[in-house]
Amino acid sequence: MMWAFPDIDPVAFSIGPFPIRWYALAYLAGFLLGWRYCMHLAGLDKDTRPKPEDIDDFLPWAIAGVILGGRLGYILFYNASFYAQYPLELIKLWHGGMSFHGGALGVILSMLIYSWRHKISRLRLADMVCATVPIGLFFGRLANFINGELFGRITESPWGMVFPRGGPLPRHPSQLYEAALEGFVLFIILFILIRIRAVRERPGIVSGAFLALYGGFRALIEFVREPDTQIGLIGNMISMGQILSLPMIAVGLGLIVYALSQKRNPLDQNAPQSS
Repeated sequence: MMWAFPDIDPVAFSIGPFPIRWYALAYLAGFLLGWRYCMHLAGLDKDTRPKPEDIDDFLPWAIAGVILGGRLGYILFYNASFYAQYPLELIKLWHGGMSFHGGALGVILSMLIYSWRHKISRLRLADMVCATVPIGLFFGRLANFINGELFGRITESPWGMVFPRGGPLPRHPSQLYEAALEGFVLFIILFILIRIRAVRERPGIVSGAFLALYGGFRALIEFVREPDTQIGLIGNMISMGQILSLPMIAVGLGLIVYALSQKRNPLDQNAPQSS
């Protein structure tokens, strides 16, 4: 028994000669919903920064970090030789090729620069942004599924699915696993955490939880996700996604320990804003 892959056109609609793909709409939904949710979180504590207007101003920085970091990360981590041979492919984002780990590094760099320029707590900004990231992950993985890409390894499980570009044998719908764990489940956990005042008074707990849990979920799902063909399994044992996730887990756990070791940082304007 296996499930048939749904025949969904990757192009959602067209505006004249310009096709609008589900992949692009997933990014748009992630940015817009994440922005609104992040502004809501900034309004939970009226007397401290970041405030909603800070989040509003940070949105272009976040978009630049995701797109530039995601693209550069994919090129460096997954396919450097191909882009060295065909450099014009660098700008063809509609052909795919984005790395979450690269995008995460891009956003981290954006947050560091933005918080320094605007004298905002780095960790408080990071906590709010990290709490919203699963929204984008959820829609992004659904778009991967619609595109029939990033599918899983061959399986005999009853929910195996034959993907158009995956050969004749059923495979794990690993994109849906990632949408569920990295998107929905992770969002719920962080949704609960960031609404606890004692957690918000120790900046870094939410960010650390995001890094550790995302890294753990991603490393786990990589066991059933088909490795990138141009890389395969490194040493016939571990995927590039797992290698990149392990530092995330370590940094996330370290950040939680650091945050718990600090005194509570009261949520008022007179409290130190340099954590």
